[in-house]
Amino acid sequence: MTSFLSRKVLLPTFLCVASVASAQTAPAPTPAAPAPGAIAAHPEWPKANPADVSSPQAIIAAVSDAISGEAGTPRDWQRVRSLFIPGAGRMVVTRVPKSGPADVTVMSIDDYEKRAGGQTFFEKPIAYQVESFGRTTHVYESYGIRHKTTDAEPYVRGVNSFELLFDGTRYYILQIFWDTERPDNPLPANLSK
Repeated sequence: MTSFLSRKVLLPTFLCVASVASAQTAPAPTPAAPAPGAIAAHPEWPKANPADVSSPQAIIAAVSDAISGEAGTPRDWQRVRSLFIPGAGRMVVTRVPKSGPADVTVMSIDDYEKRAGGQTFFEKPIAYQVESFGRTTHVYESYGIRHKTTDAEPYVRGVNSFELLFDGTRYYILQIFWDTERPDNPLPANLSK
């Protein structure tokens, strides 16, 4: 009798508990950590003003604006950082003696801040040539640099080569590679105004 009663009471109780347990959803899996070097792996990186990163021209104008200024006047280096992919580099072509080869100096944003922060200059875009494929964008941008914003003519001109990523919502700078105009290296016609 006890065995029969146990089966009549315990079996339905067990089935009820089992069905309730199976109806509960398993806890959501913990999301995988972002891959090293991925944008999401750097949540501490400064956030950009959406207007600064809405187009290739906007991000280039934002860089020019943020790096320009008087010597000794603080510039907005956090704004500059917010425009770049975390860890992105910046390169400049430098000329060695006329008989020697060209060379490059590779700088991080911090290196560039140390180099440019003590100089007075105002960089303004002149013209753009934009090419995109998928999420990649390459921009040739000619620029002029003035000692004062009121100077009629720049004292130096050159071409920046920007490599950009469009992530679907904003642009990021991967690198800027530039060269200056010289008598043997004039601005191309499509980048002169």
